[in-house]
Amino acid sequence: MPLIETTYTAPRIFRNAHFSTIYASSLRKVAFSTTQRNRIELEDGDFLDLDRSYSSEKNNRLVILLHGLAGNAQRPYMKAMARIFKEDGWDTAAMNLRGCSEEMNRLYRSYNAGATEDLEAVISHILKGNQYDEIVLVGFSLGGNLMLKYLGENVKIPSEIKSAVAVSTPCDLGGSLEEISKPRNIIYSKRFIRNLKKELFKRHLAFPERITKKEIDGCKTLRDIDELYTSRAHGYKNAADYYQKCSSLQFLPNVQIPTLIINAENDSFLSATCYPIEIAENSETLHLEIPAHGGHVGFIQNKESYYHEERALEFIQGFSQ
Repeated sequence: MPLIETTYTAPRIFRNAHFSTIYASSLRKVAFSTTQRNRIELEDGDFLDLDRSYSSEKNNRLVILLHGLAGNAQRPYMKAMARIFKEDGWDTAAMNLRGCSEEMNRLYRSYNAGATEDLEAVISHILKGNQYDEIVLVGFSLGGNLMLKYLGENVKIPSEIKSAVAVSTPCDLGGSLEEISKPRNIIYSKRFIRNLKKELFKRHLAFPERITKKEIDGCKTLRDIDELYTSRAHGYKNAADYYQKCSSLQFLPNVQIPTLIINAENDSFLSATCYPIEIAENSETLHLEIPAHGGHVGFIQNKESYYHEERALEFIQGFSQ
């Protein structure tokens, strides 16, 4: 499938990647409320929470949303995507990955960029209700990588899953980590590190025999956190092993349903390897759109909705029953 020619033109001030990224993540306000929170009990004794909303129309269509690193279902980009789909008559289920709702999860492990077993659990839980004939997936950043890995590593996914969209996705986790760690991204990396260490201190209190305050204090970079916690807690040898095994890039050629990746050319979080141009050109199902601007999940327009929200809905509508 050839690369998709984008129609996105950023307002002049938001052609700066940092302006669009920071405004979208920190200053945007979205008027949208979910209807209820459902808790899913997982086979390993843990849980995760879904924030649900329901269309006023009686329908059989659902969108499942996956958030990014240190995010949750109530982040503005999640609420805005849920809103545009609900307005089009879709029910929505926004995942809070393990430990990302108000209550810390029960186990020492939490979430990571390759934990597709949790997405499988959510889909299985939803399908048991026999309510939906059509399910679509939308993932952001880390959640986009998780979603793409799920679609590419499974020989057969449920027939109800019809299409998917990944926004600002680090298809190569190691390459993206190198970019985020560069001086130009220090404002973002420091924020991630601060928030992640705050969560690690909670785990220290709950599991003092597994991780110490001194070890957490010693983490100065995102890779340090992945070496100390993310890799070990989830069964990987080290950070490099985690990045290699969980990067969705290697799974993309196997994606069997219509899938769109929207990655801005000026996204300072993404390495060159996060733009799978050759794979998309040789695929019948994988679509790749590379707008010149947009930063990281910051495809701002001169109106309430953002470009990636309208584009995701448009793409999915094209394959909807």
